[in-house]
Amino acid sequence: MITSIQKANTRIESIDFAINGLYEKGYMHNHSRMYLASIACNIGKAHWIESSKWMYYHLLDGDIASNNCSWQWVAGAFSSKKYYCNQENVNKYTFSKQQNTFLDKPYEQLVDMPIPNTLQETTVLDLKTNLPKFNTPNIDTELPTLIYNSYNLDPIWRKLEKVNRVLLLEPSHFNQYPVSDKVIEFIIGLSKNIEGVQICTGEIEVIKNIYKANNVWDDQKVISKEHPSFAYYPGIKDQRDWMFPEVNGYYPSFFGFWKKAERSFRKLLK
Repeated sequence: MITSIQKANTRIESIDFAINGLYEKGYMHNHSRMYLASIACNIGKAHWIESSKWMYYHLLDGDIASNNCSWQWVAGAFSSKKYYCNQENVNKYTFSKQQNTFLDKPYEQLVDMPIPNTLQETTVLDLKTNLPKFNTPNIDTELPTLIYNSYNLDPIWRKLEKVNRVLLLEPSHFNQYPVSDKVIEFIIGLSKNIEGVQICTGEIEVIKNIYKANNVWDDQKVISKEHPSFAYYPGIKDQRDWMFPEVNGYYPSFFGFWKKAERSFRKLLK
């Protein structure tokens, strides 16, 4: 990880401002994310994976697939084309007027430019999630349990059903995809919109074992929303809410998908 990026000291003023905003608010504008990734991967020659982990760690709206794929796109992974920004472009879209920076060059000069001094120092990341401890949830084993997680905090999901509701914070998931204390606070804060939810720090087996201890376990006792990050959950999996459920199949690029999805989107506007 490039140290000056981690310390918000790249000397590109609008980028350092955006990094400090990420630390403070857990959000960064999409343009700034692209500029930062370009600086890290294509100007600083850093591998995309470490920087993407750092950004995901701090994002309140973090999505593993979206974040990682965006970094790969900027870095030109699986492609010969990398995304570059220069100071003129940064100034235009961040409403800044900075000059005489390492980005203040024509695009063709950026491609073969040596790594600027301010981007040469690196730091080994040590990202850890501090999960709060909660008591084992009180489960009525005669009822099924709805499992919520950081990717499903839908307060109206099966709202009228008589069920147990548990926000599951699995150490195994957060060890693989660590997030900051602010992100955990954000997740727990959103869960308060779910009436009757209990919070459990533990693996899915904790819920299974409660049913097994009462000799009532079967695959109908656990209900979750389908998601690639939690495909190992047992039981019933409801479909996620899709923006364009009628658009399915494989698309080799986002733009191929969007071309089909845009037709559905325009129908909604009529």
